[in-house]
Amino acid sequence: MRATLDKLISWTGLLMALVLLVAGVLLLWASSFAHDQVKTQLTDQHITMPEGDALETQAQKDALEQYAGEKMTTGAQAKAYADHYILVHMNAASGGKTYSEVSGEYMAMSSDPNADQAKVEELGQLRQTMFMGSTLRGLLLNAYAFDTLASIAFWASIASFIGAALLAVLGVFGLRHAREVARAEA
Repeated sequence: MRATLDKLISWTGLLMALVLLVAGVLLLWASSFAHDQVKTQLTDQHITMPEGDALETQAQKDALEQYAGEKMTTGAQAKAYADHYILVHMNAASGGKTYSEVSGEYMAMSSDPNADQAKVEELGQLRQTMFMGSTLRGLLLNAYAFDTLASIAFWASIASFIGAALLAVLGVFGLRHAREVARAEA
């Protein structure tokens, strides 16, 4: 009876090792795919990280100097650029207002027949700038998110491989133990 139980537990462990091995391979593939896609998509944009006088504040220098002059290829670079370059310029242009707020002002002012047309036009240009900045910032932050998910998948694959190896070793020891118990019972 004990030998049968050892075999059952051992074969279950070996089956789980196989499942973890397959999961590890799939997670490693997902990690590689996502990292490659992020790098390819960012490289295709030909964005060069700002340097020198383009870094106006100490916060910008702290976040961006490490990448100064490099081509953007990683999620970390994309996040730094989005949060410390694009957002800073959007806030400077709009006085800290979001695209939604600027667009609402534009819609209200453009529907007013008594509104100063020069101000309406200026607000329309700011609205377009904010739209483009918000869109680019959102896309870059999505690249950062996918790059982060790729890193998590990589570490999960390592954990799966370790778990598979551990369960395989324990399964083999369990089967050996079952054989010894069967001999002792006989």
